[in-house]
Parts: sequence; structure tokens; C-alpha cells
Amino acid sequence: MEYFLQQLINGVTLGAIYGLIAIGYTMVYGIIGMINFAHGDIFMIGAFIALIAFLALVAIGVTAVPLALFLVLLIAMALTSLYGWTVERFAYRPLRHSFRLAPLISAIGMSIALQNYVQIVQGARVKPLPPLIGGGYTIIDSPVFVVQLSNVQILVVLTTVALMAVFSWIVANTRLGRDMRACEQDLKMASLVGVNVDRTISYTFIIGAALAAVAGIMHLLYYGVVDFYIGFVAGVKAFTAAVLGGIGSLPGAMIGGLLIGLIETFWSAYFSIEYKDVAAFSILVIVLIFLPTGILGRPEIEKV
Repeated sequence: MEYFLQQLINGVTLGAIYGLIAIGYTMVYGIIGMINFAHGDIFMIGAFIALIAFLALVAIGVTAVPLALFLVLLIAMALTSLYGWTVERFAYRPLRHSFRLAPLISAIGMSIALQNYVQIVQGARVKPLPPLIGGGYTIIDSPVFVVQLSNVQILVVLTTVALMAVFSWIVANTRLGRDMRACEQDLKMASLVGVNVDRTISYTFIIGAALAAVAGIMHLLYYGVVDFYIGFVAGVKAFTAAVLGGIGSLPGAMIGGLLIGLIETFWSAYFSIEYKDVAAFSILVIVLIFLPTGILGRPEIEKV
């Protein structure tokens, strides 16, 4: 029981990171009906920006961890959002009215370009970060197994819950949220009633990139390492989470992220760690056989 509880904590933490990345996939698909396969690499760039920002702040004498975390959060979200805007502006907007395969190919090309760009600039080696947040709580202290909840895990989960609440409020109660929901319903009609479609789509990419930057910071704090390839691995799993939860649904993205994180963690704990990805994708296939739109997805209505 103790071992199960520890893996449950680990799975929820990992799932929270996947959920933050998956929100970016589901937002873009919900509005323009296309998958941004460069989103995982935006997450990777956010992690690298956070690492560089941490090192720069230490170099200039900022050693207070709360202040450093706050500044790194602002820097990473701002600069990563710029990358998200660039992807939309150069890889998607010129091809928005082209045949549906063109933006997909463009996004894959952008993903490869971002990977190689970071590999050239930062190198192929893993970049470590010394632990910044230590300590934690002992949940169960038994002779068999000690269940611990670290402060980093608490920070990851609380940050994810807070961002999900804030973003849900933005979508439901602000002008930007109404514009996003209008574009999700019908881009042409939204433009006819006065919605600036180009600006709304750009804001969607920017918000998704900012959330990916937060996920990159959480990944960096949790694992303490980053390299140019983490974007592909985490991006594929986050995309799987978005599809599993119901792509186009924000709560579905978070639920899918939690499920992927739990499946991966429990499979690694009780079975072979080499097949944890196979287990997650197998569950996805099984769910889509019986629920083709995912857990919270809605069937697409053909507009005539």
C-alpha cells in the first residue's frame, strides 16, 4: 500500500506536467483544427530559457529562491511566448487556407528546426541544474517503505491547478475567451461579427507557449536536467494525453495528462520500465476504439 501511494504521488506530479503541455495542443486544435507538432519543442525551449535565466540570476547575485523562481517564471513565459508567436506567424498563418496537410508538414519542419537550433546553440549534452527546492513531508513512515511528498511535487501540482483555474476563468469570462470560443465554433462567422481572427489565433499560440514554459520550468525543477530532445518525447506524450482526454477540451487535456502520467508511473513501478511508453499508447488505442472522441471530447459537427 505504501509503495502504491508513493507511485500515485509521482504519477500525479508527472501527469500535471503533461497536462500543462497538452493544453497547448488542445487549444490550437480547438480553434483552427490543426495539430501544432512544434509545441513540444516550445516546451523544451522554455526549459532551456529557465535554466539560462536561473544561471544568469545567480551570476548577478540573486540567490533568494522565491525571488529567483518568480523572475525566471516571468522571463521564461515572455520569451517562450515569443517563440510561440513566431511559430504561428511563419509556420501556420501563411498556410491557414491551404490544403490541410501543408500546415502539418510545416509544423513538423518547425519542430525539427527548433530541435537542431537548440542542439547547435546549447550542445547535445544534458544540462544539469542543482536542486533549488529541497525538503518535503513524510506521509507514511513504516519499516517496509517510506512515503514522501517533496516540496517540488507540491509546487508542480499547485501551480498546475492554479493555472488551470485562471485559464478556465479567462476562457469563460473575458473578451479574449469569448473570441476564442467564437473562433472555435466557426472562423468565418467569427470574423463576420467583428472578431479579429488573426489576433485571436496569435494569442492562443502565445498562451499555449506560456503554459508550455511553465511546464518546462516544472520539469527542470523536478528532474534537474534538460536536453534538446525532451521536447519530442514529452510532446508526443502530451499530444497523446490531449487525444485521450478529448482534443479540443481543456479539462480533457488535464485529465488525459494525469492518466498518461499515472499509467507511465505505475507501469514503470510494477512492470518493465522499458515498455512504459508502449503501455500508455496501448491504453490510448483501447480508449479510442470505444470512445473515438476521447473521454470528454465532442463529436465534430459538419457545418453546411
